[in-house]
Formats: sequence, C-alpha cells, structure tokens
Amino acid sequence: MTGAPQDRVPLTPQEAWALLRSGNGRFVSGEPAHPSQSADRRRELQAAQYPHTVIFGCSDSRVAAEIIFDQGLGDVFVVRTAGHVLDTTVIGSIEYGVDVLGASLVVVLGHDSCGAVAAAAHTLATGEQPSGFVRAIVDRVIPSIVNITAGDPGIDLRALSDPNILRRQHVVHTVGMLHGYSAGLARAVAEGRCAVVGVEYDLAEGSARLVDVVGDVGEQPAI
Repeated sequence: MTGAPQDRVPLTPQEAWALLRSGNGRFVSGEPAHPSQSADRRRELQAAQYPHTVIFGCSDSRVAAEIIFDQGLGDVFVVRTAGHVLDTTVIGSIEYGVDVLGASLVVVLGHDSCGAVAAAAHTLATGEQPSGFVRAIVDRVIPSIVNITAGDPGIDLRALSDPNILRRQHVVHTVGMLHGYSAGLARAVAEGRCAVVGVEYDLAEGSARLVDVVGDVGEQPAI
C-alpha cells in the first residue's frame, strides 16, 4: 500500500539516487542549495509527506543526512541509531517509508570514526564488554565484523586493525540483513520500485560513496 495520491508518479530508484548524488556534490563543494525549506513548502507538507528516499544512518552528530545530501523538508525519511544497528522497530520504520510513504530508495549510511564499530572491534580483540545498554549496540555490530573472516580466518587481525574494512563491512552486512529480514522490502526490490544501497560517508571530505547495491540505481559500487 502507499500513502501517495493516485496521480503522483514516484521517482524511480535511479532518479532518487541521482538526487542524492547531486545534493552531496553541492555539499562537498560548499555550495548547498537548501531546497524545500520555504514557507510554501512547509504549508504544502502540512497534510502529507511523500519522501523519495529512506535514509537509515548512524546517530553520530556529524552525520546529519538531510545536510550532507542537501535535501529539505519532506524529501527524505530518516531513521537513525547508534552504529546504524537494526532491530524490529527500525525495520518497521523503513518498511513504513517504502510501503506507506512510497519512497523508492533505501540508503544505509555508515561513516568513518564510528564509535560503535570501534567498540565492537575492541570487544572482539580483547573480550572486554562495554557497560550498560551500550553493550546492546556492540552486540549488534559484532556479527558484521565476524562476517569479515567467514571464509578466511587468517585475515581477522588485519581486518580488526583496519577501520576502513570495518566500516565498509558493517554497511554491507547491514544492507544484506535489511534486505534479508524484510519480506516487504525484498518484494519492492524484486518489483523494481525500490533499491537498497550502502553508502560510506567521509567526515573530513563530506563525500558519500556507494559501496553496495541491491536492485538498480544506475550505478555500481566503486570499491
């Protein structure tokens, strides 16, 4: 089902990804357009929202999705958790964005210097666990890191010491989990009305780079 009006034509996954790429290019160059932020836009969205993309990212204060992709009100439906870890409410929120609001793209957004990923690597290397409910976050990141060594146990030490490998693997693993867990999302991808991509964000450069694709966004990861 969808909350979009019958006469509204949703963007294709390729068009939605192109919008995000263009917006990130403006952000990197220091020339953001700040679209969809006028008083007229606020009034237009009062009754309903029709975002073109769901962005599932880390809660890190340096990774504000609307800003780094230069999007505005009503453009993106954002879900955030520390370390972009999945649970049932997160998956439900993402399904709502696609099946009810009509978004045609889901972005899993990771970044460098992620504390959750670093904590998971530390736990695997030392056996030390964080205190409190922070441990619940680490417990959900660990499977991504363990997955690195699934076919080659000999690379575990190198992988655990390379933050670039860790962040990329966590993004890719999250994309796979999301597509595998959500039957609704898998169906939307199979029907071509949605795609799921993994993106890693560079804090210093401000660039967002494609590292994984499920579906078709007109571009393949440049790894």
